[in-house]
Amino acid sequence: MKLLLSGGTGFFGRAFLDYLQSNHHNSQISVCVLTRSPSRFLEAYPRFEFLPWLTLIEGDLLDACTLPRGHQFTHVIHAATEATISGGLDYKRQYLEIVDGTRNILDLAVQASASRFLMVSSGAAYGFQPSMINKISEACTEWPPLLLPSSAYGLGKLASEHMCALYHHSHGIKYSIARCFSFVGPDLPLRAHYAIGNFINDILTGRDIKIKGSGRPVRSYLYQTDLAHWLYTILIQGRDGEIYNVGSDFAISIADLARLICTTLDPTRAVRFTARQTEDIARLNYVPDISKAHNELGLSVITSLSDAILMTANAHRAS
Repeated sequence: MKLLLSGGTGFFGRAFLDYLQSNHHNSQISVCVLTRSPSRFLEAYPRFEFLPWLTLIEGDLLDACTLPRGHQFTHVIHAATEATISGGLDYKRQYLEIVDGTRNILDLAVQASASRFLMVSSGAAYGFQPSMINKISEACTEWPPLLLPSSAYGLGKLASEHMCALYHHSHGIKYSIARCFSFVGPDLPLRAHYAIGNFINDILTGRDIKIKGSGRPVRSYLYQTDLAHWLYTILIQGRDGEIYNVGSDFAISIADLARLICTTLDPTRAVRFTARQTEDIARLNYVPDISKAHNELGLSVITSLSDAILMTANAHRAS
């Protein structure tokens, strides 16, 4: 396998590269990672230096002129998109970067004669999970509200999925889609917009956990090694033109998540609530139904949430 990976320097990409290294898949795979700055990446993550199966290629996914030409790849994983609004990235730019980046990598996949393409999408493509549905399945035909600017991320992912279908129709490229939910692991930033990362960071820095709101929203979290295994399996075995949810189906409220983190890492710490006057009911649930991935591909959640929390915290303590 000759694999091209976009987004290889982000959380998903680093989790995937660690998975290949630790599971010895690298003996059968050569991987090219597209990055704006190979030197900066290796400086930040020196564990990826001197791996004989890994090549870093300098290029900007949003600038087609910088992308590698003349290479042949058997497989492509597209895992590069910005999930947060920060650093001046507004909703319009976020949407365009998602869509333009997908188009450029699909063009590259066609040019490189790739036989398989994995689109790493998001559960945000479903829009708001209806309150009466505990776990959302791939059969759901909901989508993010079209006229809300904040739907840019979900609609950008949805448009990218449609673009895969268009390239399949025009060029015959075989593809699968991984709709990813919420995750945890050593490579997850602890000071970003991820509740589980913030909570772990609170404990590691000797503070009680503070929750802004009631703690009622329900989430689920898959460990990054499980995530990487799922993505690898969908890349190799996923049916052409099919969507697979990727995540854990172990639902837990934010309040109970905070309590579990305290129990696991430091039982002397407390959970404190900063109540809001209003709470967005539409965003209470975000949990996937993973029966399709289990039944078709034999995938399951291997790492328990408490173990995932402990391994994440231990990795950050050691760093």
